[in-house]
Amino acid sequence: MKTRLEYLLKSAMDTLKVQGDLATELEAAVMVERTRDTSHGDFATNLAMTLAKAAKINPRLLAEKIIGAMPNEPSVVKTEIAGPGFINFFIDPRAQFRIVQQILDEGREFGLSEVGAGQSVLVEYVSANPTGPLHVGHGRGAAYGSAVSNLLTAVGFKVHREYYVNDAGRQMDILAASVWLRYLEECGEVLAFPCNGYRGEYVRDIAADLLKQACSDYLHPAAKVMEGLPPDEPQGGDKEIHIDAVVARAKGLLGPEAYRHVFDAGLNSILDDIRQDLAEFGVEYEEWFSERGLDESKAVERTLDKLRTGGHLYEKDGATWFASSQFGDEKDRVVVRENGQMTYFASDIAYHMDKLERGFGQLINIWGADHHGYIPRVKAAIQALGGDPAKLDVL
Repeated sequence: MKTRLEYLLKSAMDTLKVQGDLATELEAAVMVERTRDTSHGDFATNLAMTLAKAAKINPRLLAEKIIGAMPNEPSVVKTEIAGPGFINFFIDPRAQFRIVQQILDEGREFGLSEVGAGQSVLVEYVSANPTGPLHVGHGRGAAYGSAVSNLLTAVGFKVHREYYVNDAGRQMDILAASVWLRYLEECGEVLAFPCNGYRGEYVRDIAADLLKQACSDYLHPAAKVMEGLPPDEPQGGDKEIHIDAVVARAKGLLGPEAYRHVFDAGLNSILDDIRQDLAEFGVEYEEWFSERGLDESKAVERTLDKLRTGGHLYEKDGATWFASSQFGDEKDRVVVRENGQMTYFASDIAYHMDKLERGFGQLINIWGADHHGYIPRVKAAIQALGGDPAKLDVL
């Protein structure tokens, strides 16, 4: 009702401007507040007093003009002018129940509109890495993203729900190596499992299934697997360097085809669980977009080439940096590491440009609070590539 009264008062101002009682350029914030004493009505506004000086009209007289110019509203049973020019509104007690009856009458159609006019919106949400099961935080994102998507659909937007599958990159390689090492243990090999490997029981389950499917096809002696690797953290080494060496050893011993099978065993098992969990939660998507697909299509390389051509990349300390600080970010960001490996940010740049190139009018990302600092760099990349960063909203 408060919003409705503010609308009626704004309409009255427009009418008074047309009639010449108020100057066309005269503006004022329309404020409606609950009264403290119900004997003075249910709501009140000081609009007449706010406008009076600029309009050069006595506030009580202006209040009369405002009341006279207001459109008819059945819920307002009485208006009165109080004190120096307050306008008090008395609301029909039955008005609050009319909306309830309207909801009952319209059912699922209540509140629907065409405000969106068919504008296309891509809503990306959850997008949890397929390196482990979903947790409660992902459930929050799923509920929030679904609610946003449903609300946008209800008001006339054409909504495309999307899950970005991070099925490429270092963490997925670590998962693949972890599955393989557990597979070797299932085969009877004894080895020291890396500190930085994935240790959940689900990895053992995937490894057991892999053994049933592939038998000993991927078996290599533990001594050969661990030979010459840099020390892990318990031995005084660097756990990051150690796990990267384990991944490289897995790729080298297995070869591309076998490594891909092990990789996909972990990916598909976890992704199937994620799909099932979300489906049981009532969450569905139009598309599960693959990061690996971006890599295989060379989209990331093309995106970086475009940034380089635009003069937005530079080399420093053996790495390639994006000059995001030129576009409002707090500092520049690495897109290619010293070892030649692309960062997740590089893939994210390509992914967001792909979204825009698919023709969506607006992009909405549902991210966790830990991604807050990530927003400026993504918007900076969009701007550097000639896109409109205002098209991206992060909730």
